[in-house]
Amino acid sequence: MSHNPRIIHLQSLAAAAEEMKGLGVDLRGIERMAPKALHFVVRLEGVSSKAANILKQEMLALGGDAALSRGAADFSPGLADVLLLGTWKQLFSLTERLLDQPFGLNDLSREIEGALRNYQCPPALLRCRRHSFDLGQGTLIVGILNVTPDSFYDGGRYLDPGAACEHAQRMVEEGADLIDIGGESSRPGSPPIPIEEEWSRIASPLKALVKGLKVPIVVDTYKAEVARRALAEGADLINDISGLRVESDLAEEVARAGAGLVIMHMKGTPRTMQEDPHYDCLLGEIIGYLRKAVAQAEEAGIDPHGIIVDPGLGFGKRYEHNLILLKRLSEFKVLGKPILVGPSRKSFIGKVLDLPVEERLEGTAAAVAASILHGASLVRVHDVKPMRRVVRMVDAISRVEG
Repeated sequence: MSHNPRIIHLQSLAAAAEEMKGLGVDLRGIERMAPKALHFVVRLEGVSSKAANILKQEMLALGGDAALSRGAADFSPGLADVLLLGTWKQLFSLTERLLDQPFGLNDLSREIEGALRNYQCPPALLRCRRHSFDLGQGTLIVGILNVTPDSFYDGGRYLDPGAACEHAQRMVEEGADLIDIGGESSRPGSPPIPIEEEWSRIASPLKALVKGLKVPIVVDTYKAEVARRALAEGADLINDISGLRVESDLAEEVARAGAGLVIMHMKGTPRTMQEDPHYDCLLGEIIGYLRKAVAQAEEAGIDPHGIIVDPGLGFGKRYEHNLILLKRLSEFKVLGKPILVGPSRKSFIGKVLDLPVEERLEGTAAAVAASILHGASLVRVHDVKPMRRVVRMVDAISRVEG
């Protein structure tokens, strides 16, 4: 007789509870056992050897474990990283046991608990000025409108304000939930342009879009002065590819207007970002950077429900970095913010498929699908109509119960 053994892939407490419910487990048993069904590996950075050994002892006492370097295990001076290995229940029990511990473990307890809760409870609301979205209703599509002469895919097509507005209207009709307008190319190797030149490109179409469209308008800029003018004209969000690194006072402009902010990670500048980018810990460095930038944005007064994070595919990333970010995108959920991903027709797709930019539609569709399945709430694309179909299909798969 075969017992049909299977490995069950459970991603949430709700999924664990549903699996147990199907076995006929009573409700009290489900409540007690569901947290034991989810296993997590939590990486901590910069932990003292004394604190690391307490973490090890406490996890072992709870039935879990902690991986330490040999130096940390031997109480060598300095700081080290630690991997906590345990179930949801064990890790939450650990946070309670650390509250009265020395060596900074009290504060660490709250950091771990926050990361666990963010990971399991993704943000349900996005608010940006005159608009709000229930993120539980489906993935949002951000349509790209480049009013530049030199963007890598559509540069020069929409320099005329009339053509730009017609294209934006068409994207909305095809299913775009937001329109992102940019006046400075950020393709690899591109130089920065003066404020007045950038503003002259976006001012006229921006005014028309704010007046004529019912969807939020995003302005792609890292310059505080351009952001200030755009917000004064009614823009709803600012998309800062520098992640507040170039002009930190941009956050104050966004907060003052009550608008939203996309914080993207970029290593270097568009001109230099692809000159041999290197990371000692890809995910750790990018998440750590975004965490600090989110805190900076909130301290400036930006609505916490109006902040979006973007790992920055193609911005200071090697080919393999982009693939890893898509594969492990769910790790960005610990930030507690909606995740935006912009893979549209980028060079890493061209490298995988050995195709020019004009033939990367299917590769973009695959990257969009992977993004959604791993936690993206928004996808930024050039080709709205086909990507709307992809989004609807993947949303149906990712949100079905069972």
